[in-house]
Amino acid sequence: MAKKVVTFGEIMLRLQTPHYQRFIQAQSFEAAYGGGEANVAVSCANYGLEAEFVTKLPQNPLGDACLANLRMHNVDVSHIARGGERLGIYFVEKGASQRASQVVYDRAHSSIATAVRTDFDWDEIFEGADWFHFTGISPAISDSAAEICREALKTAKKKGVTVSCDLNFRKKLWTSEKANKVMSSLMEYVDVCIANEEDAEKVFGISASGTDITGGTLSDAGYKEVCKKLVEKFGFRSVAITLRESISASENNWAAILYDGKEYYKSRKYNITIVDRVGGGDSFGGGLIYAQLSGMSMQDSIEFAVAASCLKHSIEGDFNLVGENEVKALMKGDGSGRVQR
Repeated sequence: MAKKVVTFGEIMLRLQTPHYQRFIQAQSFEAAYGGGEANVAVSCANYGLEAEFVTKLPQNPLGDACLANLRMHNVDVSHIARGGERLGIYFVEKGASQRASQVVYDRAHSSIATAVRTDFDWDEIFEGADWFHFTGISPAISDSAAEICREALKTAKKKGVTVSCDLNFRKKLWTSEKANKVMSSLMEYVDVCIANEEDAEKVFGISASGTDITGGTLSDAGYKEVCKKLVEKFGFRSVAITLRESISASENNWAAILYDGKEYYKSRKYNITIVDRVGGGDSFGGGLIYAQLSGMSMQDSIEFAVAASCLKHSIEGDFNLVGENEVKALMKGDGSGRVQR
């Protein structure tokens, strides 16, 4: 029987300008759906896990379309609440070369932001679950969403469910001060912490020495120290940090480290020509969850997660539409991109 993963958060309508156009140029937008925890659920479902996404969607045709999109990717939507005012929207202007991508949110008063604790029966939702995943975006949406998150975490811990959190700091949603206060209170329930090169600093004030993120210079030693400090502060079972060296909006180097409280595991580094980087971190999280639930070693787990997210950068949209065999082929060194006939 497949292991069960539950994720909780907000899914939004994604409206993207076509052909790398700027917002001021666009006469139309390409529509899709996406959001941190939904992206992780889709990845897990693609690898053959039983994946469920929990949120609240409006009782209207957009909410129906969003449900249908999740079902199409084999994600269980049976505990998604319905009601509220609207589906959140985010607009994307994809960057290229030295021009950065831009994201504009239109998500205030969305259905999940105004949800209440009684919308979700977490005892029922976690029945048979092995893993629960959320991100720092969910408690940032609203105070009520943060309380729902806390209830989910308490129930998950009571039922012995492994919990992972991607810190995912979003400065457009809250300040570092509020993020620190809220996230610190939730970390006691977390087993596996996932972060990028900025999150630990923005949320907890833990920074890596010898690192210049804007200049694209990252220090392995500095991030090993970040991992160690996070484990010492919160008692995590393990910490994973993605390492993105941004050469430009079109070209990145991509790797990660994993720390289990004793040993550090570093992945190989990939040089990526980017098609779409939105959802890259979520695809890493989904890969890591699958690898751990599948019993892979720590080294293989970090290699699988990084290879999976490397492939996501080649795919339009939020979702990582790759299977286990494709990821393992890249892990083994087949990154030539030759036509498969």
